[in-house]
Amino acid sequence: MLNRCKYVAVSRKPSPESAELDPGINEQDERLIGALYQAFGSRLLHHVRRATGNDHHWAEDVVQETLVRAWRHAGKLNHEPGLLWAWLLTVARRIIIDGRRRRSARPEEVEDTGLDAVSVPDESERTIAAMVVSEALERLSVEHREVIEETYLRDRTINEAAEVLRIPPGTVKSRLYYAIRALRRDLKEKGVT
Repeated sequence: MLNRCKYVAVSRKPSPESAELDPGINEQDERLIGALYQAFGSRLLHHVRRATGNDHHWAEDVVQETLVRAWRHAGKLNHEPGLLWAWLLTVARRIIIDGRRRRSARPEEVEDTGLDAVSVPDESERTIAAMVVSEALERLSVEHREVIEETYLRDRTINEAAEVLRIPPGTVKSRLYYAIRALRRDLKEKGVT
């Protein structure tokens, strides 16, 4: 397959398409690049894809740029298969390195997510519920309110609350039971469940 690269018919007359792109490129150079792509394209893509972390689109761009550079330097290329392959790998590696440097030199681009449409949690329900519970606590007897404050609001155990309030743990349990019952009843009447 590579022998086609080596023995391409020489024609000094450039094709109209190649003359428009680059007046120094002739038909022989175009055939050489076609043969390079035939001989090395899939192998180069496979190699480059691994080097780009399996980023298929980037790998395709690297292969394309490598072959464009080969096309530009077609007259200077050594047509020996091993040297051509080494040259292509070197160029592709340098393109990848340049791409990584470019990506690390500037921040990653992100799409506009429409930040004006991002919802902010509405805390009004929670605030109103806290106010209703606070009012319900005020309507409890002093003994019941103290037990709720010590156990729920100050996060103390029954024994710790009993020690702070200077009452037996059994009394704390009993008052806590009746205080919670009274709170539930009051909140149910206010429509808060």
